[in-house]
Amino acid sequence: MDQIAVVGAGLIGRAWAIVFARAGHTVRLWDKLPGVADRALALVAESLADLHAAGLVTEPPATIAARITAAATLADCLAGAAHVQENGPERLAPKQEIFAELDRLCGPEVILASSTSGIPASEFTADLPGRARCLVAHPVNPPYLIPLVELVGAPWTAPATIARTRALMERVGQVPVTAYKETRGFVLNRLQAALVAEAFRMVRDGVMSAEDVDACVKDGLGLRWSFMGPFETIDLNAPGGVADYAGRFGPLMGAITEEQTPFLYDEETVSRVAGARRAALPLDGIEARSGWRDRRLMALIAHKRRQD
Repeated sequence: MDQIAVVGAGLIGRAWAIVFARAGHTVRLWDKLPGVADRALALVAESLADLHAAGLVTEPPATIAARITAAATLADCLAGAAHVQENGPERLAPKQEIFAELDRLCGPEVILASSTSGIPASEFTADLPGRARCLVAHPVNPPYLIPLVELVGAPWTAPATIARTRALMERVGQVPVTAYKETRGFVLNRLQAALVAEAFRMVRDGVMSAEDVDACVKDGLGLRWSFMGPFETIDLNAPGGVADYAGRFGPLMGAITEEQTPFLYDEETVSRVAGARRAALPLDGIEARSGWRDRRLMALIAHKRRQD
């Protein structure tokens, strides 16, 4: 199978390594900071053991881990790769720098994809000779548990680049979605931003506590949204489907959105919500709670697979 180069061995980079390796690809992992790629291999092994215990991978974890190696140099990482997944800092200048280097070192047939959460490809690929083979492939953290990947090209990204990347993501078990044009933050983050902003407003305006706002999602909306999207949700919430829903609830929902002015994360409201979260979970408990979250996601994925 195609060899994959993963550039940047932080949280997202090592998660991508798992995605590709468990699908049978050989992966070379590189990070500009000394020792980071080697340490990532140990963390990958731990995650694979958890996946195996949850029944989400059937091969022995050591077999999958053996497909991933740490590269000493960027050139070594890229040698022979058919696809490059970049996971560098979320800043424009480093993105421009690394993509210029990737474009210089890789043959014209190699796809260059960035995991950026919000920087459009047009901002860091415009001056590249090979800009037609560049795009954003934005995952959800952690991508080995949450399969969605947003594919967002620049205006000059070749259709074949999108098609090849989509096919690769499907082969490795991800769920690719394709944006027809660039937007700030792409689509998933825009949907999340709307919900998170309204959650902060409800606390700011004294409508509800942070804990109860969380409950509205985890014990309410989130239960349906774990297997249905917003359009299917409303389609099933009225006897006549979407059109009927809009007729019944459109005036109410429209009036609500008219009240939803931008929320700019003022310090006072952020401090209130942060205080509520620290009361519920001290900072030194975040790592353990993140592990709990991942195990809950594994259980949910296993359940969804059985239902499918």
